[in-house]
Amino acid sequence: MPYVLAILILLIVFILIRNIRIVQQAKAYVIERLGAYKTTWNVGLHLKVPFIERVAKIVTLKEQVADFPPQPVITKDNVTMQIDTVVYFQITDPKLYTYGIEQPMVAIENLAATTLRNIIGDLELDQCLTSRDIINTKMRAILDEATDPWGIKVNRVELKNILPPKEIQNAMEKQMKAERERREAILRAEGEKRAAILEAEGEKESAILRADAKKQQQILEAEGEAEAILKVQTATAEGIKLINEAAPTDAVLRIKALEAFAQAANGQSTKIIIPSEIQGLAGLAAGVVEAAKDGK
Repeated sequence: MPYVLAILILLIVFILIRNIRIVQQAKAYVIERLGAYKTTWNVGLHLKVPFIERVAKIVTLKEQVADFPPQPVITKDNVTMQIDTVVYFQITDPKLYTYGIEQPMVAIENLAATTLRNIIGDLELDQCLTSRDIINTKMRAILDEATDPWGIKVNRVELKNILPPKEIQNAMEKQMKAERERREAILRAEGEKRAAILEAEGEKESAILRADAKKQQQILEAEGEAEAILKVQTATAEGIKLINEAAPTDAVLRIKALEAFAQAANGQSTKIIIPSEIQGLAGLAAGVVEAAKDGK
């Protein structure tokens, strides 16, 4: 009898240990009692009633990523493309996630495919290629609203790849090449235009500087000549003034005239007209020179 009691106690302890659950961070346990929903266990230590309660589902509360394969969609201008989507979602209500729908991921994939077809069907090819943000926003809003009854919150939806048909890709590459060549030609023309403008402006500024330099040179030369003439006239006036102040005699004036005549005779003139006064003065000077010689 003691052995049976000990075995019974060990069995009870074993059963209790087997029914102890530790819920980890970012996890949730959905508990059923006799087949019906009982509660949701969050982080911590919990004890399950043996043979009556069971863990129906373990749910992760982390943000999850679902990468769906490419889906064929048709644009408004009848172009068939392959588009694959990536959905970022998070379980916010473990109970609704467990009992709301049978296969939540399959439901999200099909819902994303149908929503994508509806949105792309209203857009043309160029709009699909340039309006990714708009498409992502619309899909996120629609999926988030549709998955609320399943306890799922859709945080983001991204179009991973948009693959048009091969012939459309070739046409787009040719168009892009032509556009790049056009931009290159425009940039080259603008560069040449700018270079010509700069060259013309440089020649203009150079001509202006040369004209200013020539003008300044002519002004300086004119000022120098004027200053020289002024000095000559001033010197002449000063000489006349000094002569007048000295009150020279006729003999002195005649000698000065003779000196002036001598300077004129040393010049390039081939014909000289000698005034009568200078002629008499020259004769007088010759007589004086002869008398001096005889005295010797």
